[in-house]
Amino acid sequence: MSAKDFEILRQHMLVEISAGVLHVSDVLGKAALDERVMGCNGTVPRHEFVPIELQPYAYANIPLPIGFEKTISQPFIVALMTDLLEIRAADVVLEIGTGAWLSGGDPGPAGAQSVQHGIIEELARQAKQRLRRQGCTNVEIKIGNGYHGWSEHAPFDKVIVTAAPDLIPPPLLHQLKAGGKMVIPAGLPDGANSSSWCKKNGDGKVTTKEILQVRFSQLEETEPGITSN
Repeated sequence: MSAKDFEILRQHMLVEISAGVLHVSDVLGKAALDERVMGCNGTVPRHEFVPIELQPYAYANIPLPIGFEKTISQPFIVALMTDLLEIRAADVVLEIGTGAWLSGGDPGPAGAQSVQHGIIEELARQAKQRLRRQGCTNVEIKIGNGYHGWSEHAPFDKVIVTAAPDLIPPPLLHQLKAGGKMVIPAGLPDGANSSSWCKKNGDGKVTTKEILQVRFSQLEETEPGITSN
């Protein structure tokens, strides 16, 4: 497919994201996402982050398999979760589930510094290569169990989790700055997960609000394995 073909599909994806936001506007309290988030959706070459045989479907508003029984999330959900974080340019963001969205793109959601966590070494290796090809330099990747976060880089301004634990992991709450925000799906295995927005107040108290019912693969609570930057 040509660059023009991908651009047409990308623009159609933006229309579908906007329609999805409008459909749940009563829940979100607004009818449109932040312009920076939509700008990132309109710029990031999503087809570069899926297997080559799935590139024609990269901009469909559906999750796509990327190997090892994992998926790249539905564009609408990625955009919504990013919007809920309200990322600022100076933020340090922890992303559990290695991706490209928060690494900046052009213009990116805010050009924030992103540290990303993936448990499958091969997928993390592929992510590093793809990010390098896209010229993303504000990203560090760790291989290990994201349930435990990344204490060496903590505290974080924002945390986004793209796998579902039964409950919000205490290590992630501990590593979130006072005044920080987290977006995370949580729920029992084989059931609907609740996409939740969390804010940690200055006194350490955590406020949680459920947003939408979603489905994500499970985030396992196991001991962290060997890690590599």
